[in-house]
Amino acid sequence: TPTEPASSCSTGPIQCCNSVESASDPVGSLLLGLLGIVVQGVDVLLGLDCSPISVIGVGGGNCNTNVVCCQNNNVGGLISIGCVPVIL
Repeated sequence: TPTEPASSCSTGPIQCCNSVESASDPVGSLLLGLLGIVVQGVDVLLGLDCSPISVIGVGGGNCNTNVVCCQNNNVGGLISIGCVPVIL
């Protein structure tokens, strides 16, 4: 899975997600189906249960799970679509 530096995320705040799934995985496809969301391509990464984090800021930039930059944040309040792992 390719990564990118946090500074190159131009679609919104860096997200800390409890889980990252592929749209083709059973969990990812089930959630997309339940929410009625269609994505282009099966290799799209979905961030599940995400919250924005601050890259700068003492203590605010900690994320012990998955740090990602997503094209479409907070779809239905549950998932973010088009995520790429980032390096803080």
